[in-house]
Amino acid sequence: MAKKSLPLPTLVLWAIALFVSAIFCWILGDIVWHGVGHISWEFLTTEPRNAGREGGIAPILISTCLILGVCMAVSLPLGVGTAVLLAEFTATESVFGRLVRRSLDVLAGVPSIVFGLFGNAFFSIQLGLGFSILSGGLTLACMVLPILIRSTEAGFRSVPADYRLGAAALGLSRTTTLGKLLLPVATPGLVVGLVLGIGRAIAETAALIFTSGYVDRMPESLLDSGRSLSIHIFDLSMNVAGGDANAYASALVLLILLLLVNGIATWTAQFWLGRRITSS
Repeated sequence: MAKKSLPLPTLVLWAIALFVSAIFCWILGDIVWHGVGHISWEFLTTEPRNAGREGGIAPILISTCLILGVCMAVSLPLGVGTAVLLAEFTATESVFGRLVRRSLDVLAGVPSIVFGLFGNAFFSIQLGLGFSILSGGLTLACMVLPILIRSTEAGFRSVPADYRLGAAALGLSRTTTLGKLLLPVATPGLVVGLVLGIGRAIAETAALIFTSGYVDRMPESLLDSGRSLSIHIFDLSMNVAGGDANAYASALVLLILLLLVNGIATWTAQFWLGRRITSS
């Protein structure tokens, strides 16, 4: 018997998937090809010299990690708390719930430059934080929150209602039900939002130019200005003649950092979930 040919829609979907994968592999291969030869211990541990053409990225790497740390420290508790409020304490069809969800959906699509102008006006000027790592991290937290809240809320809403009814029948409090039962089941949604949020935050450029600043020296506190890796790559590739080599190397470091942070976040969530299941 002759094999049946795949239907046309399936072939089109496979072609699109292969095309997108090929573009991704081409971009990744180009960055690795041009950047791997310039990465060394000296590159990771020394300060940039000659406008970034020479030297390394140590202060820039530290600034990036600090900005991301501030972003996650602020967005995680606020995001999970708001998701719990929307999923567990707010009716789906209530006016308040619909307004908040619609607002989050709109904010998720707002261009990053708008967040940058808002962060500059509010955090840098109104609150007096100036161009600082703290201003940049808080601005990125505002960008990450809509994605994190909606993904975590979807995770909570995916938990079957029988879990809540069973907990109520056993006389468990709402706090115990959330911490011991619902949150572990909703962890995959939280991880998805966290990974997407980290990916957007760590590669952000426009918002950080107006908030964290452009200085490439080693920061001494969260109130110091700090240049992120994405801004460094932009500056080397657009404004510095002869900076392409270090721009490629910095881009490769940024990709590796993104993979490491996402891997750590996923592993931590799985480890925590395994501990909770084992101890229950």
